[in-house]
Order: sequence, then structure tokens, then C-alpha cells
Amino acid sequence: MALVEYRFLPGIDKQSSDSGAENRWIDSDNVRFRYGQPEKVGGWSSLITDTMVGVARAMHAFTDLSGNRYVAIGTDKFLLIYFEGQLYDITPLKTTLTSATIATTNGSPTCTITKAAHGLSVGDIVQLDSVTLPGATGYQNSDFEDKNFQVITVPTTGTFTITQSSNATGTVSTGGSLSIKPFEPVGPRAQTYGYGWGVASWGSGNWGEAAAASDVSLEPGLWSLDNFGEVLIATVANGKTFTWNGGAASPLNNRASTTTTNFQTTNNPTASRITLVSPTTRHLIHLATETTIGTTTSQDDMFIRFSDQEAINTYAPSAINTAGTQRLQDGTKIVGALKAKETILIWTDNALYTMKFIGSPFTFGFEQVGTNCGLIGKNAAVEIDGIAFWMSPKGFFAFDGTVRSLPCTVEDHVFENIDTTKGQQVTAGLNNLFTEVTWYYPGATSEYNDKYVVYNYGESSLTKVPGGVWYTGTESRTSWVDATIYPKPFATKYNSTASGTFPVVVGQSGLGQTTLFEHEIGTDQVNPNGTTTTVTSFIQSYDIDMESRMRRTQMGVSAGGAVAGEFFLALRRFVPDFKTLAGNCKVSLGVKRYPQDSQTTTALSPFTITASTLKKDTRARGRFLNVKIENDAASESWRFGTLKLDLQPDGRR
Repeated sequence: MALVEYRFLPGIDKQSSDSGAENRWIDSDNVRFRYGQPEKVGGWSSLITDTMVGVARAMHAFTDLSGNRYVAIGTDKFLLIYFEGQLYDITPLKTTLTSATIATTNGSPTCTITKAAHGLSVGDIVQLDSVTLPGATGYQNSDFEDKNFQVITVPTTGTFTITQSSNATGTVSTGGSLSIKPFEPVGPRAQTYGYGWGVASWGSGNWGEAAAASDVSLEPGLWSLDNFGEVLIATVANGKTFTWNGGAASPLNNRASTTTTNFQTTNNPTASRITLVSPTTRHLIHLATETTIGTTTSQDDMFIRFSDQEAINTYAPSAINTAGTQRLQDGTKIVGALKAKETILIWTDNALYTMKFIGSPFTFGFEQVGTNCGLIGKNAAVEIDGIAFWMSPKGFFAFDGTVRSLPCTVEDHVFENIDTTKGQQVTAGLNNLFTEVTWYYPGATSEYNDKYVVYNYGESSLTKVPGGVWYTGTESRTSWVDATIYPKPFATKYNSTASGTFPVVVGQSGLGQTTLFEHEIGTDQVNPNGTTTTVTSFIQSYDIDMESRMRRTQMGVSAGGAVAGEFFLALRRFVPDFKTLAGNCKVSLGVKRYPQDSQTTTALSPFTITASTLKKDTRARGRFLNVKIENDAASESWRFGTLKLDLQPDGRR
């Protein structure tokens, strides 16, 4: 028989069965769609030789008035600045603790520091200063001076332990003198649920009974990052707000603080979930914040407070300023917020509100524009050209003046595999060059992000595919910033089993490692040490049956009343059609007797395809046939065209 051309619709369909998803692709990894055709994604390359300590969950790019470009990066331990190929630590410090002493044990790297009412917790980072060691420890003052350490244990309210990089050679009960500079704590690496008093009820309804673990959310360490001109505004989730002035003299030598000259935040709330700067009026807005500034116990998860215009440290409303407050009603907590042209979008766990500048006397007007569409996590929404896209626990949504649910051909696959108890770890990234919104999320059995789902809004509008153009994969990212200040997107990837190199933390344990990548570079992953890791990719078609082939050609036995799979099929040859192909690509053929069978890869598969390959002869037989296109070696990339198969009936059983 003659060759029959198969043109598949763009996107992945996981809502249908493998044989029911006619003319669709059903699975993929590291593949995107462009102009209706699948192709391998671009590679990514480490921007620096260092890796960051901890897990990064916020990035923000901005410039100073001289045009210097900065990317602020917030991890669960540090606040960092990336500036032209190098990282700088600008983490704010708490009040210095003086007159501490230290004890060592012969043959052990564990050092015990004594300081009454130190207020530190396990995992906190401290920097030691003014160190004078007691004699016979085997250490030098320089082993501790201006070095960062992790608090390993807290035996008492007056002691804590750190770990040195080598063992002590003497036992000293306590002595010497040193100062402790605690870093501002951020939060845990991962979102968990713990025991305690429930947020909605006391246990199962009985007074004095502890709440179930699933009632109490221990959220991960998060930051809100924005800029007030050339000044970085950085807020620890449920904590304080700090500033860092990129226009100051030698700014990279400064730390973020509440007392930055001319940009103090000493009068700001001390417990806010989210902060941002209004896009046109330059008010500093605190969401889920304190009703009484400075009293953390007054934090109200639905309360909003905004500063006077152009005055980020003035919050007391008066007749001559535009400071004010507002409380939202629909939901139990504010989850996230975005700037969208001349409005601000605010999500609770149930609803969407708009916040617009309306002038005196109220300054801002608030309108509820959607319900039952709450945000799954703080970083799970993006905005482009006035349209917002977000992930909710109830599906995917968009807002372009009206809230609408996004039809999704992979929705069950995502929500049956996501760990929804870790919604605050979900991060959305916009890649405007390819009109993609990507959500990275933790799978049901993963502690950290290990999967992704993409909605291609440009392809969806262009091709009008029912359900939109969606695709999935298994790459992980924890934060993302699109190509705005820099020409390519930046993203961070976390490895919980490795140790970061910056900032240096002596004796660190279990903090993990984050790598900063520039995306759409080359074909593979270039690591901080210069080595290359292959970026593999694949895409797989639906299960083709003989009846669909007959419908395409109107040849041979009439398929008018035939049921899919009634005829066996035989494949004699296929003609590969690639728009572009660098290196090799592999094509595998899978056959089944019945839809629920596990597929059998044909004996001659996989077929290696090069740019000069004209056709491949084969022998494949079954009721159903699928095609898988993949690459598994470095320096390979491809863009597929159409599929041409020589299929013929091979009996009716």
C-alpha cells in the first residue's frame, strides 16, 4: 500500500486513553511545540562556578540608575545578589550577641557555644566575630573569625552547637570569648504538616485535643522580592521587610537591612506574608500583615496595609497622605499577588481580587472578580500583557478581565500526581520567547519539585486545539525569571543531597545545593564545573489502529462499521520527516494486541535516524502501533515534521 501521512495535533493528551487519543501525542519530556510541531527544548548552562547553599524559591531582576543589572535570589537561608558572573551575600543580620564562650571535645568537630537566651534554632546560620579561643583546643582564632556556621543542635536556651571542618585536639569545658551575628531566619527547606493547634478547629472538635498533622501547615522559607527604583525590597514570608540600595557607593559590600540610608523600613509591619510595590503609584503594599504594626501576634492573613505614596516607611493614615488598610473577605488567607499593568491581582485560597488606584479618599479600590479559583501557592501565578495564568488546587485558570477555567488535556495526570500539601513549593515560570507558562511541582512521592506542566498560550491561540496545547516532563526548577533584564531566562535547580559552595558554611549538614542556570543555551546542561550532562528528550504518539488508517485513505476494506483494533496491521516501512536534526535521533515502534496490554517494542527498534536517512524498512504487527521519537546523547537536537507510514491490513481476528 501507499504511504499514509499522519499529522498529529500539537500538545499532549493524557485525558484520553492511549488508543482513544486519536491524532494526538500522549507523552513527552523536554519537548515543546512551536508552530504546531514538536521539538527538543533548548539547553541550559550554569552561570557561575559556585552553587548556592539551600533551596532558592524567589528571583527578581532589576537595574540601578547606571544600568547595572542585578538578580536578587532568596533561598531558605540567604538573600543573594547575582551581578555579572558572581554571587554576593546581602542577607540581613539580627542583633549581635556578645560575650559568648566556646567548649570543645578532643577528637570531635562539635563545638558548644554558651550564650544566655541566644534565641537560636536548629538550622539557623550564624557568623562568628571577635573570636578569642581558650588554650589547648587545637584550633586557631582564624578558624572561626568571620566564618559562617550552621546551628546543629540547641541543647538548652543558653547553649547551641556548631561543627568545625576538623576535630579538636583538646577538651575545653568552656572559655574564650566571641560574638555571634545571627542571620535573619527564613524558614524550612520543604513544606510539611505538623502537630499542633489546628487553624480551623481544635483537633476533632474536642477542646484540648491536638490537631491532626494534616491540619497544621509548616510552610517553606519564602521571600517577596520587588524593587523601588534601584532599591531592592525583600520581605521574609511572615517576617520583616528589608531594603538594599543598588545605587549606594560600593553596594555589593552592603547587606540588606531595615536601616538602609534613605530607605528605612523600621516603621514597616514586622510580619507580612507578601509585599510588592504598586506599579504606577509606588506604594509599598503588605498583604496578610499586622493589624497593629510591630505586634506579630496581630498578623491577619486577610489584612492589607499600604504605605504613603513614594514613602515606604510611612503607614499611619492621615488627611495629608495616601496610606491605608483593607481587609478581604472571601477565603481564609491571602496566598499570592501580582502586578498586572495598572492593577494588582490578589489571590486568597478561594478567590481573586483586583486592587486599583482610585485616588482620595480611599486610595485603592478592591473588587472580587472570581471565586472557587484560589491560588495553590505564592509563586504559582504569572502575568503577561495583562493576562494572568495560575494553578489552583481546583485546576488551571486565566484572568483577562474575566476569570475563566483553562481546559487542560493533562489535568488528571497533574493533579493525581502532585503533592498538594506542598503547594507553596509550586513555582510558575514565564518563557515569553516561546509563549510558555511552566509550573514546576513536587510529585506525590517527592519532597521537592521534580515534575513540570506547560501551557503554551501562543500555540493554543494559533492552533485552536481543543483543550489547549499542554505538555509535561520531569525536569525540576524552584524559581524562574524571564528574559527581561537579561536576554535569556534564568532558573534555579535544587539538589537536596549535595552541598552548596556559596556562601561558605563551615560544617554544613543537610542544607542542599542550588544551581543557577541560564536557559535556551545550546543543547545540553553545562554544570558549574564545566562538565556536560546530556539533556534527553522524547515524545510518543497515540496507539494507531488499522481502522484509522483506512479512514485516512478511504482505501481497502471499508471501515465504516469497523471497531478500532478489529484488524491487525502490518507496518512495512516508514519515512522520517524532520524539519531540523542535529546529531542522531531514535525512532522506536511499539505494538499491542489490546489497548490495556503493555506495549512490545519491535525487534528492529530503535531505528537511528540521521539528517541523510531517507526511509527505514521494518516488520511490525499488532492491532495497535505507536511511535516514539527520542534522543539520548549529547549535542543532539531535533524538530519533527510529519510521520509517513506504510500500513496494510494483516488479518481480521
